[in-house]
Amino acid sequence: MDVCLVIKQRLEELGFEQKDLATAAGVTDSYVSQLLTRKKLPPAPDRTDIYDKMGKFLRLPTGKLSELAEHQRKEELKRSLGAPPVPLLKEVRELILRKCAPDKAKEVRAIFEQQPFGEVERLVTQKLLDVAKRVAKDALDSDTWLHLVARLSGRPYEEMRVIILEFLDTDTFNVSAENCVSFLDPLIESWDIDLATFRIEIALNKRLAPGDPKQFEFVETEPDQSLKEEPGFKQFLHDPGLNSDATPEEIDFLKRLKFSGKRPTPLYYYRELQNLRDPLHFRAR
Repeated sequence: MDVCLVIKQRLEELGFEQKDLATAAGVTDSYVSQLLTRKKLPPAPDRTDIYDKMGKFLRLPTGKLSELAEHQRKEELKRSLGAPPVPLLKEVRELILRKCAPDKAKEVRAIFEQQPFGEVERLVTQKLLDVAKRVAKDALDSDTWLHLVARLSGRPYEEMRVIILEFLDTDTFNVSAENCVSFLDPLIESWDIDLATFRIEIALNKRLAPGDPKQFEFVETEPDQSLKEEPGFKQFLHDPGLNSDATPEEIDFLKRLKFSGKRPTPLYYYRELQNLRDPLHFRAR
């Protein structure tokens, strides 16, 4: 039994219509209709509140619709795994390039055209989607924010809720022109990339997402040697007289201390623990 069938049965049993369910869920009649006719895949349960609202309206056990949706999505994924990835739509690529920093746009465009849907294009697209989805998911429960996005996009409130639900369900292989026009375009102010290090900085529309630009870095690091336990630290751990009241957080802090050549004694760790607890050694925020 899938989500569509359960919803249809409950609507019939309760004497409700699709438009009643749409109103309760805060989406459009068209969206509900497409879900129930299986023209749209049910959205991912962890990215939307629609199942809770529908479940309450239909008087179903908590989590029932979410469980069915998750199962239905997994089955659909199994059927589609063999399909080859489809490159970005021209409209999507053009929006991404238009938002690129002016001094990098020409070089980035050349890379995109030379390597269609290559590593750089997929990386940039994925990071833009990640940032936009995070903002959308955090703000989905805010009517004020949704009304603002709807106004900036020239869309009705219910339609914007549907657009965001569908956007949260998309990925780099399926992002649409509609996703771009309705959400990515108003949300993303600009982005920049250092092609030597692949450091990406994404600036958001401050009316929709106040705060500093989001930054992503891809750097090579050496293996973490800080977790190698010093002999003195091991002795400190085995001496109840020194560590009996140390918290897990304090133990972890002491374990990560680094030294150049010198080997600390168990007493050193005890004194460091007292220093850590002394309020005179730290400034108030």
